[in-house]
Amino acid sequence: MSDSPHHARDLDPMLLEECLEADDLAVDPLDAVDDSPDPSEEIRDGLAALTTEGDAVMQGLRVFCEHRDPRAVPLLLPLLESLCPLKRMSAVYALGLNSAPEALGTLLRLLRDDSNGYVRKAAAWSLASYAEPSVVEPLIEALTTDVAAVRLWAASSLLDVTFNRQPDAVRASSVLLKALHVDCDPVVRSNCAWSLSRLHEACGDAEEVKEAIVRALLVAMREDPDSGVANDALTALKQIDDPEVTARLGAVEGDGLLP
Repeated sequence: MSDSPHHARDLDPMLLEECLEADDLAVDPLDAVDDSPDPSEEIRDGLAALTTEGDAVMQGLRVFCEHRDPRAVPLLLPLLESLCPLKRMSAVYALGLNSAPEALGTLLRLLRDDSNGYVRKAAAWSLASYAEPSVVEPLIEALTTDVAAVRLWAASSLLDVTFNRQPDAVRASSVLLKALHVDCDPVVRSNCAWSLSRLHEACGDAEEVKEAIVRALLVAMREDPDSGVANDALTALKQIDDPEVTARLGAVEGDGLLP
């Protein structure tokens, strides 16, 4: 494996829909936007909308949560400072899809300091597109201290930002291992298992860490109180491309210990 398996991630529209379920974001100006069959026309209209004010800006934000165009970046950057949490959140998602180095510092600040959990969740998702060493510790902090929705995406994004740097992959794995064991939210634990299975290879010659990953996934598969996590740990083990791991999993299966 030469690269992270989901390094080019399109924004799942469900992410925005989930955020809009919150009471403070209950009115969704995005619902009024008609999809255009012509992407170039949609992008042109989106760029024009980003230069407007008020709710019309949301039309442009919706476009660039779905399409990439470098011309959008300078128009998106000021919206990271919007007083409206929906606009901030949407701009963060758009700058995850339309990544730009000049957005990184603000995205890190929003992950750390924004008072709105949906904005922090968006930042945790979008930072997966910024595979810089400076991103690792903020994502680790989010995974260990923030609310579940933010922890979930921090667990996934840590894979993307550390996959090609062994020391960072080892550091991320150690934190994900702990979260797999202690996090109170089963969805977060499942995402930790998913990321750990892919970081197994990225840890290179750090054999102790790789063995710890396999052991932790085996334990989660057999002992996690949530059946979904147990099944996800099993799937994660199956995705590790290592004959020894495959043999150990086969032995467990022979003993009738699979979930």
